[in-house]
Amino acid sequence: MKKIKLKPFVIPSISVFLLITAITAVLLNLPETNNFSKNITNIDYVTKTILDDEVAVINTTTTIINPYTDQSVVIGKYFYDYKADATKQEKSIIYHDDTYMQNSGIDFISENTFDIVAVLSGTVSNVSENETLGKIIEINHDNGYVTIYQSLSEVNVKKGDTVSQGQVIGKSGTNELDKEIGNHLHFEFYANGQVVDPTFYLNKELSQIKSKE
Repeated sequence: MKKIKLKPFVIPSISVFLLITAITAVLLNLPETNNFSKNITNIDYVTKTILDDEVAVINTTTTIINPYTDQSVVIGKYFYDYKADATKQEKSIIYHDDTYMQNSGIDFISENTFDIVAVLSGTVSNVSENETLGKIIEINHDNGYVTIYQSLSEVNVKKGDTVSQGQVIGKSGTNELDKEIGNHLHFEFYANGQVVDPTFYLNKELSQIKSKE
């Protein structure tokens, strides 16, 4: 095959031609690029979560706990309920100074002294000592709840203190009113100023209680 030798001036000409062709191709494509730039302004950007029905990972529901942690603690006297059977009513009567009284709370008993804990977070509204009832702690909580802890041998808080749920606030003890049951805690629960049966509230979720009140 015969080889063709290009003259020196032909090579620069070819280079210029190729450059012009490339520039022309870019210019021809510019309208499409400009259209894309115009259209991009019409895009709806995501401004909220994709999952509208997302569920929180942590459950923030609060459950009212027992006023003790010792597993040996049991109920010695129940809250008096006129609808209860005769056997339970017998276990909810207090006899003191030749007088029978209806129990306005629950008496939790154990052979050994046990820690008393706050059933909910709140503020200590009063700390006192009574000759008949022993040492007493009163705590105000949200939702109109008040809890009272009587017959304490020790008190670990003072009036005005903020306490957390489960915080140890004292220890069980004895008193003159219920001295026949020995070491115990007398616990009362008030909802909107009315004394109520604590069993309707202990170990229940606040949201569950509120829906029934």
